[in-house]
Amino acid sequence: MIDLSYAEHQIHCVPNFQDLVSTPFNGEMNAICWTRKLIGDFSEIVKKVALNGNITEVEQEELRELQLSEQGQFAREILLNDLKVLKAHGASPVLNVISYYDRDDSYPLFPTDVYSFHVDRSPIPTDTFLCTYYGDSSEILPNSQGTQKILIPEIRVELEKLYDGADEDFESFLSENFFDLHYQAKPDARPISLGLGHLWRLAVDHPGSQVPPCLHRAPKEESGQNRLLLIC
Repeated sequence: MIDLSYAEHQIHCVPNFQDLVSTPFNGEMNAICWTRKLIGDFSEIVKKVALNGNITEVEQEELRELQLSEQGQFAREILLNDLKVLKAHGASPVLNVISYYDRDDSYPLFPTDVYSFHVDRSPIPTDTFLCTYYGDSSEILPNSQGTQKILIPEIRVELEKLYDGADEDFESFLSENFFDLHYQAKPDARPISLGLGHLWRLAVDHPGSQVPPCLHRAPKEESGQNRLLLIC
């Protein structure tokens, strides 16, 4: 189960895919969850996919060709159906087996990799969809529990040292290098695990958005298991 007791104003749960894609974000609510308890052995798929580097995209053709047990076949049908309905909705879902993401070591004080709480930005209206089927799960953070990193004095000082342009262009520099997308959890913050099998829709920073974008991050791979993640 997902503990939503302290984030009930941010997260809205729905019983089906249609409600997931049609329910509007509003107010503080910027994350919608289609809560599911899936059947099938997703670990079997992770073990049988031929890995290609630290992130391996699983094509539908390869997924269909895997020789699987009955439980593995159940899992495969769920994956194929999730890809199908998201594509029909107009999204471009990608299914990945992830050992780890590349880390950003360029700026130790404010890394900008996906392990940092961040928001997604788009020039057009869109949403982020994701589901972890196996392995460590992604996390989100209530907006009230995060501070934009560029507003933290010691980080801003370091960013100003990096910048050598005109003062009036400093904010553009922050945006162009994606520094403004990243957030630091407050000392008493309680990140929310997105759990396994649930399909999530997260608000994105885009023109015309009526709600703040959802803060989220990839998990540190503490379990040692490869992740099976759908995202778009």
